[in-house]
Amino acid sequence: MEATEAVEPAQNTPVPAPEPGAEHPARSAPRRRRVGRTLALIAVAAVIGLVGGTAVGYGIQAEREPTALPPLNQPALAYPKPLPKGQKAKPLPASEDRQAKAQGDLRKLLVPKPAGAKDDEFAGDDDGWMSPEVFASAFTKPAKAFSYQLELEQRRIAARYWKTGEHRYVEVRLVQYRSGAGLGAQDHIEDQQSYMPDEEYAESEGEELKGSTNGRYYVFPVERKAGYLDCYEARAYFYRGDIAVEIFMSDTKKIAEKDIRSLAERQLARL
Repeated sequence: MEATEAVEPAQNTPVPAPEPGAEHPARSAPRRRRVGRTLALIAVAAVIGLVGGTAVGYGIQAEREPTALPPLNQPALAYPKPLPKGQKAKPLPASEDRQAKAQGDLRKLLVPKPAGAKDDEFAGDDDGWMSPEVFASAFTKPAKAFSYQLELEQRRIAARYWKTGEHRYVEVRLVQYRSGAGLGAQDHIEDQQSYMPDEEYAESEGEELKGSTNGRYYVFPVERKAGYLDCYEARAYFYRGDIAVEIFMSDTKKIAEKDIRSLAERQLARL
């Protein structure tokens, strides 16, 4: 009897080692969590909480009794008593009504010549009026100045000239513009004041004129030329209502600041 060998299956069959260079099956990479969605949820929750808290706060405040405000310092406004029926308020006298004064003879508003002053022999016709053409001729570009004054609706010009001492000359001009939508007097004065700081003129912003919200006066640096006397100059510019005021003062001797200031203040007081 032939003996047969029983072959039993191996209980722990070793797993063969992978051959060098053999590829491993790829593993799937883990997915990341969506951070953006989480942040959006947090933001929405914060907004809802804020809105809800505000609404609750308003609701609580609305249910409370209103707090009384403290009394005013002035319990009642004072008004003038009405005039009796049929009675009207008296108009201002001409001396107090600036508009009435401006509609009269403009020359009467000019500051008077000081005692002992002489007429300026270079002033020409001294009837107290200046034509628009003569006014424009004093500018560096007369034609352009004339057109600009027409645009500003220049109405009339009153002027006064005098001489004191040996070489002091003074000129005062009242330039009136038509009342309306435009601001001729203001525009003209602001234009003149704008170039005063230039080197060819006062080289400064000037000084404020007391009693005026827009007036300024200027003392120029001395001008010296070989063969000529020294030239000193001072000016003042301001306006009141529809009247622009220009004051010019020149001399071969130094002009004190108080001289141009006091003259401008006296002219302002007459308007």
